[in-house]
Amino acid sequence: MPTAKEIMTGDILTFSPDDEVREVTRQLAEKNYSGAPVVDKDGKLIGVVTTSDLIYQKKNLHLPTVITLFDSPIALTGSHDVDNQMKKILGSTVADIMSDQVITIDEDTPLEDIATIMIEEGKHLLPVMREETQLVGVIDRSDIIRAIVKES
Repeated sequence: MPTAKEIMTGDILTFSPDDEVREVTRQLAEKNYSGAPVVDKDGKLIGVVTTSDLIYQKKNLHLPTVITLFDSPIALTGSHDVDNQMKKILGSTVADIMSDQVITIDEDTPLEDIATIMIEEGKHLLPVMREETQLVGVIDRSDIIRAIVKES
């Protein structure tokens, strides 16, 4: 059974939180990558930016449904949801659009566990870490497909 270190992409493209969305879009399209890790100035992993984050900028803004009860308007969703949508839609830097809720795996994670995490957590890109501190690679869904083809 293949492990993360055997199927990961080791040539890591990373971005800074201050990088412009336009440049990230260009680089991901140019390299045909589905996303990349975001690291701080010390190289510490702080997030992930994916093509889904970039596509999000083109979506329609969904305003909360409001009902009136006893002459008082009540929003059925919080204004926090609208704030988050606006930030992502209007974001101009990686920090504005990236996900900071990152799930990582280590080099010895087996293929089945990687696939399970991706499906159950809805992740398209998983950073691969060595000893929980050093970013050594990334795995995206195309890496999983290539590994499945090699196994058959």
